[in-house]
Amino acid sequence: MNEEYIDNVKHLIEQKDADTVKGLLIDLHPADIAELCNDLNAEEAKFVYRLLDNEIAADVLVEMDEDARKELLEMLPSETIAKRFVDYMDTDDAADLVGSMPNEQQQEVLSHMEDLEQAGDIVDLLHYDEDSAGGLMGKELVKVNENWTVLTCLRELSRQAENLDEIFYIYVVDDDNILKGRLSLKKMILSPTSTKIQSIYNPDVTYVTTDEPAESVGRIMQKYDLVAIPVVDSIGRLVGRIT
Repeated sequence: MNEEYIDNVKHLIEQKDADTVKGLLIDLHPADIAELCNDLNAEEAKFVYRLLDNEIAADVLVEMDEDARKELLEMLPSETIAKRFVDYMDTDDAADLVGSMPNEQQQEVLSHMEDLEQAGDIVDLLHYDEDSAGGLMGKELVKVNENWTVLTCLRELSRQAENLDEIFYIYVVDDDNILKGRLSLKKMILSPTSTKIQSIYNPDVTYVTTDEPAESVGRIMQKYDLVAIPVVDSIGRLVGRIT
């Protein structure tokens, strides 16, 4: 992403050569496209965004520098921000984005979201301090009930996994959504389909509460070499995860 490359893209945008610009973007990682947009003015970045599909556009927006992102968003209507970006973001990223907006704009963006469950999750996350575990967590996770059979668990896993890019752990809860433990994919797949989850899950699970300071969360994840950690509320209900 050198100066010559960026100047070439700017020239193509000035010529409104959308096809050539789109061709240049196809093989780029979202982080690279974000780096490019950081060096464009808001109008040029807007041109680039029009060429991206919604999921890529959302990923790029997350990766952009805060100032460049703010300039771009100031040019866009709330409905576009909601349907083009927020609807396609993980809840933690979406909450960070919406939380950076003025209160009136927050309400406008949320009102235009098509995924009402996602909108509700974002509202929940906005209630937490941004420097706490609650403010860092996302709502996307796979959880199963301890009273289910492996067969039921497999069916539910297929449904829930649609919202996840990666599955690190399956979390086990009781009927009140209280975190009970975790279950590995290998353990579940190798068990007979009639087996109850309560007989095969591991009750030894490291977790944090929503009010745990962000710095403390980082130390815990580093100490136990965790790629993800579940977050519970004051009575132990599973409310999210941090990755």
